[in-house]
Amino acid sequence: MAEEKDKGYLVDFVIRHLWHKISRMYNQKANEYGLTVSIGFILLNVDKEGTPSTQLGPKMGMEPTSLSRTLKTMEDNGLIRREPDAKDKRKVLIFLTQEGIDKRRIAKHVILDFNERLMANIPKGKLKTFFEVAERMDTTLDIELNNF
Repeated sequence: MAEEKDKGYLVDFVIRHLWHKISRMYNQKANEYGLTVSIGFILLNVDKEGTPSTQLGPKMGMEPTSLSRTLKTMEDNGLIRREPDAKDKRKVLIFLTQEGIDKRRIAKHVILDFNERLMANIPKGKLKTFFEVAERMDTTLDIELNNF
C-alpha cells in the first residue's frame, strides 16, 4: 500500500483531485448564471432535433433519479420543453427553449474559454502525450471493466 506521501503519484488520486477542482470551478461559474454543472452539461448534450431523455443519463453518467430531478428543474426554469416523439409516442424528446439555447451558449463559452487557457499554458507536445496517456487509460479501464 502506498504511503501518505505517495498519494500524489497515484494516477487515480491525481485524476480525482483535478476533476474535483475543475468541478468546483465550473460550479462557481455556473452559479454566476443561475445554473449547475449538471444543467450546463445537459444543455450541451441536447440536439437541435431533440434528444430522448433516456439517452442523456448514459451520456452524462447520471442516475435516472438525478436526471429526472434535473430535467424537472430545467423545465420549471424554462430551459427545456418535453414533446412526445412523432414516430414513437412512447419516447419523450427534450428540446431547448430560447432561454436554454442562450444558457447553452454561455456554458459552451465557459468550457471553450477554460480549454483555451489550459492549451495556452501547456506545450502542444505535452498535450499530445496527455491525450495519448488518456487513451491508454481508457483502453485499460475497458479491459478492467470487462473482467468483472
